[in-house]
Amino acid sequence: MSVEDEPHYHQLKRVLGEAALRQLGVYPLPADFLLSVAMPVFNERHTIHEIIRRVRAVPIPKEIILVDDCSTDGTTDILKEMEGQPDIKLAFHSKNQGKGAGLRTAFGMASGDVVIVQDADLEYDPNEYPRLIQPIVDGRADVVYGSRFIGDVTRIHLFWHRVANGILTLLSNIFTNLNLTDMETCYKVFRRGVLDDIKIRQNRFGVEPELTAKIARRRCRVYEMPISYHGRDYSEGKKIGLRDAFDALYCIVRYSIAD
Repeated sequence: MSVEDEPHYHQLKRVLGEAALRQLGVYPLPADFLLSVAMPVFNERHTIHEIIRRVRAVPIPKEIILVDDCSTDGTTDILKEMEGQPDIKLAFHSKNQGKGAGLRTAFGMASGDVVIVQDADLEYDPNEYPRLIQPIVDGRADVVYGSRFIGDVTRIHLFWHRVANGILTLLSNIFTNLNLTDMETCYKVFRRGVLDDIKIRQNRFGVEPELTAKIARRRCRVYEMPISYHGRDYSEGKKIGLRDAFDALYCIVRYSIAD
């Protein structure tokens, strides 16, 4: 909740109590707080306008960092039309590299106190931001993961994708000694200082186990929060595939040993 909303917060606090408000993710933010939303983008012309609208609607001071990974469907032209908008930062890759490369660029451009990863489709709901950043704002966490598997609203589909995710998360936990339920989640939230010490090496989806291993090796304080999930299938544009599962296996082992 921004400073402008504090009178409403105090009114609600008198009615509901502070504990109930914090359960709902309603709490005052520090003065001058800024959230950086790191959003890699590749061929999302059907969803890019809507996801930006949803991110903007979240009542938290923020910057939206859009990194176009050499889209070929017209997304690049859409993003170029946003140049100069005060809450938007743009970067364009000259060749397609993958999500990890997009995050590497976005993290380097982030100036916020907290950085959250956002996919450019509509699978994840930005309305979750207040709850996700809360443990970091409170000083209890360095990193927060949003878990799709302990939430209350999830689209039911892609059984084998869920099985693969569970296996990868289990293996990641074995090597990191964390107890995550959803290592592959998009919603990873970082105190920005954590990212200052991490260099992303993976260009594709291997970035998920890479980041997880590196924050575990640095003994970051990690929290996991339930989130809703509205997954899409491959006919709707889902991009992760079998190759990425094998890459993830390699990354789980590789980055548990050294950076």
